[in-house]
Amino acid sequence: MASAPGSPLRRVESRSVVEQVTAEIRRAIISGSLEPGQEFSLRELAGHLGVSFIPVREALRSLETEGLVLARPGRSAAVAPVHLDDLHGIYRLRHRLEPEMASRSCQVIASDVLDDLEREAASFGREDLGVDEIYEAHQAFHLALLAPVATEWDIRTLTTLWRAAERYIRIGFRALDPQPQEHRRREHAHEDLITAFRTRDPQAVEQAVSQHLERNEELARSALSRYETGGDGTSSEPGRTASG
Repeated sequence: MASAPGSPLRRVESRSVVEQVTAEIRRAIISGSLEPGQEFSLRELAGHLGVSFIPVREALRSLETEGLVLARPGRSAAVAPVHLDDLHGIYRLRHRLEPEMASRSCQVIASDVLDDLEREAASFGREDLGVDEIYEAHQAFHLALLAPVATEWDIRTLTTLWRAAERYIRIGFRALDPQPQEHRRREHAHEDLITAFRTRDPQAVEQAVSQHLERNEELARSALSRYETGGDGTSSEPGRTASG
């Protein structure tokens, strides 16, 4: 759908308005179109979306429970700031799960699955695709590597962690998209994982996955440093309105 001129939000249709408004604002926040700390009035947001004030209010209540929006006095709100300690906490939990699962999976994963994933890894290096375009495929790639040994609860837990990190990853790595070397790095980083899996060596795979996670957290933290919040919870970036 086309957006209003100068708006980071796309207009929505009239059916299932609250759900659509919630999904659209969530998309804008997770992608970084609405930046951490950015302030907006509810009526302004409703105007950009082409809906009434009421579904926007309901949507923001829902997004506030997800930790994506902060309510302000009166009829205004702000995008929740990013907290890099939260990002570290998410990666700390991923470090406890993914390397160990990978060390078991490498011993049983089929070679033809690795062949398919190697071709998928090559697509991560395309310079015409940014992190927003490959994000879902990227998550599927990592899940496929672990799937042979993953229980239903493993998948639920990993999915929860990946969703919790999604805003940080999308905003952080999207900032790196203009750099051609970043696309090549993504490709090679995931090809290196496949190479490690092909060794069928649990220790080598565990180390490779640990290093992959460490490097991704380091890159994300560096790209997000300009949004880092101070002790009072405010962003180091000045607030902006939804109209920019």
